[in-house]
Amino acid sequence: MVDIALLVGKLLLLVFLYLFLFVAVKAGVGLVRGTRSATKGGLVVSVEQGPKELKGTKVPLAGPVVIGRSPGADIVIADDFVSGRHAKITPAGDGALLEDLGSTNGTIVNGAKVGAPVSLGAGSVIDIGTVRLKVVRS
Repeated sequence: MVDIALLVGKLLLLVFLYLFLFVAVKAGVGLVRGTRSATKGGLVVSVEQGPKELKGTKVPLAGPVVIGRSPGADIVIADDFVSGRHAKITPAGDGALLEDLGSTNGTIVNGAKVGAPVSLGAGSVIDIGTVRLKVVRS
């Protein structure tokens, strides 16, 4: 009888441990991974609308920026309408290119759904799930 009680106790402890880890990871989603230094006059992706953890966040386009729900993305969005690796923005000349990475719900740029890579410039508005991003000059 004691053996069964110990086994049940161990299993409950394991379940609570996994639940704790799940909640801890879920709480961390929505934060931006790493920091990049902005270059004067370069393009920056700014979060205009979305979760309070992300709102006001600015990520310089010093290299490719992956947006998605996955913790490995550069901009992590905790939204059920966002794919793990949803879209990628790559600097190109004095602008940038946005590519939808095969997301389920699509990416909207300046009101139009993205099918092929699209050019971005200062003032471009990107809608991914419930989050609105804007490309601005630093």
